[in-house]
Parts: sequence; C-alpha cells; structure tokens
Amino acid sequence: MKVTARGLALALPLGLLGGAYISQYVFGLYPCEMCWWQRYPHFAALVFALAAVVQPRQKLWPMLAALAILTSGLIGAFHAGVEYHWWEGITGCATTAQAGGDPLAAILNAPIVRCDVPAWTLFGISLAGFNFLISTVGALAILALLRREGAKA
Repeated sequence: MKVTARGLALALPLGLLGGAYISQYVFGLYPCEMCWWQRYPHFAALVFALAAVVQPRQKLWPMLAALAILTSGLIGAFHAGVEYHWWEGITGCATTAQAGGDPLAAILNAPIVRCDVPAWTLFGISLAGFNFLISTVGALAILALLRREGAKA
C-alpha cells in the first residue's frame, strides 16, 4: 500500500478527531479549553485535505493541511507543558454544558475540566502530548512525501 501526502493529510486529522470524539463520548474524557484549541486546526486540515482530493495536481492544499496539523501539534506541546507544570497556561477551567433542558442545571451539573490536569495518560504521556507527537511527525511526513512526490514528477 502506497502512502501519499494527500491520503495522509486526510487520514491523520480524521483519525485524531475521531479518537478525540470517541474518548469524549464513549469514555467520558471531556475536553478542556486547550483540548478544543487543538481540534480546530484539524478541522481546517480536513477542509484542505478534501480540497487536495478534488484538485490532486495542486500541492498547496496538502501543504496547508500539513501546516494546520503542525499547528495542532504545537498547541498540543504547549498544552502538555501546562499539564506537566513546566509553565503556566493562559486559561482557567472550562465546562461542557449539554444543550437542552434547564440551562442553569446544565451549567451547575457540568463537569469542570482543568487544563493543567491530564484527563488520561499512557507511559506518562497525556493526550495533549500524544497529539503533539502524532501531529508533528505526521505533518513532517506529509511535507516529506510532498517533496518526494514533487521530485518524481
């Protein structure tokens, strides 16, 4: 199976956003404000990657997708540093109130999600840390694949 820059630019944000939503809605790991900040560039990357599928000869779209993915990775690095208390964050706590019903009850019963406390870790690496690692390596791989594909053309 041949991995292409366009394929990776589409698969990476889809996989990471899918994992984020599964962890949120299946496992109850609610995102903090900085977790949301990491998702936004992946949404942009999806738009750029879909444009790359529609216009396969344009290198601009997968390059923009790679830069958006890298942006998410850099936000993840900052967030991981806040979680590991290497530096202070620029936000407090965030809550996730559910839509519908009594708005006051929803706000009062919503879980408080702190940005400086990891919701989950594996081998001492938080979800923000994994986003940094996966997004950064993935973005660099997309850029390398684009360069290699350009050299073959």
